[in-house]
Amino acid sequence: MGVEWKTRGTPSRKSLASLDESLDELAELAASAGAEVVERITQTRLAPEAATLVGQGKVEELAGAAATADVVIFDHDLTPTQQRNLEKAIGARIVDRTQLILDIFASRARTREGRLQVELAQLNYLLPRLTGRGVEMSRLGGGIGTRGPGETQLETDRRRIARRIKKLEDDLEGVRAGRALHRQRRGAVPLATLALAGYTNAGKSTLFNRLTQSGVLADARMFATLDPTVRPLVLPSRRRVLVSDTVGFIRNLPTTLVKAFRATLEEVTEAALILHVVDVSSSAAIEHTAHVFQVLAEIGAAAVPQILVMNKIDRLGTAGDDAETVKRRLLRGAGGHGDSRAVAISALTGDGIDRLLATVDDALPLDPIVTATLRIPAGDGATLAMLHEFGRVIKTRYHGEECEIEAEIPESLRRRLGR
Repeated sequence: MGVEWKTRGTPSRKSLASLDESLDELAELAASAGAEVVERITQTRLAPEAATLVGQGKVEELAGAAATADVVIFDHDLTPTQQRNLEKAIGARIVDRTQLILDIFASRARTREGRLQVELAQLNYLLPRLTGRGVEMSRLGGGIGTRGPGETQLETDRRRIARRIKKLEDDLEGVRAGRALHRQRRGAVPLATLALAGYTNAGKSTLFNRLTQSGVLADARMFATLDPTVRPLVLPSRRRVLVSDTVGFIRNLPTTLVKAFRATLEEVTEAALILHVVDVSSSAAIEHTAHVFQVLAEIGAAAVPQILVMNKIDRLGTAGDDAETVKRRLLRGAGGHGDSRAVAISALTGDGIDRLLATVDDALPLDPIVTATLRIPAGDGATLAMLHEFGRVIKTRYHGEECEIEAEIPESLRRRLGR
C-alpha cells in the first residue's frame, strides 16, 4: 500500500513515477523478507488520516483485497494507533516499512555486533507500540475492575525492555571502543582504509570480492550484506590498503537503524577514501546517488574524498554512453561536484578494475611511495618482514652485523623507521 501526498492540484507525472519506484523497492524488500506480492494498492491524498493514514474507502478496499493474504505492507511509517486500527479493520497483519526492514536485518545479522544492533533497533521500535496490544500483552481492556493486572503487565514489559535497551547500548559502546582500538592498531602500521558505500544492491559485495579475492556473500537480494568485512588490498604502487564492505543505504532508512548501526557506519566516516558504488544500469541511478550523498552527509562523511564507481556497465548494452557522459548525468542530477573522480567498471566481468585501482592510487596522496636506504641490525627479522610486506625491496647488502636495504616504501613507514 502506497500513498502519494499532493500539495496542490493533481499530482505530477514525476511524483506518480516516484510512487511507483518506491513501491517497486518495497516489493524487492518484501521478496527479500520471503513474501510474495499479490497486489498493489495506491491512493492520492492531501493529508494523512489520523486514525488509519488512508481514507475509509481505501481501508475497506484493503480489507477486501487482504481476504486471501497474510500481511499488508505499508510503504510508510505507521503510528501505533494507526497500526492497531488498521489491523482491526482489515483483519490481517499490518507491517510498515520500518518493521519490514528490521525483519530483513534480523534475518541477515550473523555477527554478535550485527545482532546487537538489530535487536536494539527492534526494541526501540517496539517500545511505543506496547500500549493496546490486547491479549498479547495481558491487557484486559477498559472498564471498572479490568485494568489492574493488564496495566501491571504492561509496565513490567516496558521496564524489562527499557533495561534490555540500556544493556544493548552499553554493549554497543563496548563495540565502538573495540572498533576504535582496532583502528588505532591499524594506524600503528599506517594503512589507509577504503570504504565501499552505496545504495543497496549496487554491487558493492561483488566489487569487494573482485578487489580482495574474498568470498563475501554477493546476492541480488536487498541487504544481503549486513555485517561489515575488512580485507587487505595491494595497489599497483605496492601500497597496502584495507577495504571495508558496509551495509547498503536505502531511501527512508529508519532513524532507529542509523542510530543502532553507528558503530558500523563509523568505518565510513573514518575512511581515507570512499568508493561510492552506483548501479548505472538502474533507471533510478540518479535518485540512488543523491540519496547516498544525503546519508553520507547525515553521518558526517560528506568531507571524506570520494570516487564515483559506476558499476554494471556490462548491462548498459548498446546505449553508447561513455563514462564521462554517464558521470556528468549522475552528478548533475544528484547534486554532486563536477570535478569528482569517476570510473566506469563491471565488478562482475572485471572490466575497468585496473582503471579503478590506478585511480585509487592517484587519489591517495597522503602516503606517497619514496625510495629509502635503511641500515638495520641483521637479526631484526620483524623490520625486514615489514619492509617486504609493505614495500618493494630493491637491493640488500650486509656489512658485518648490519644490513643495508634500499627499498620503495610508503612515506609514513619511512618516517616510522627513521629513528
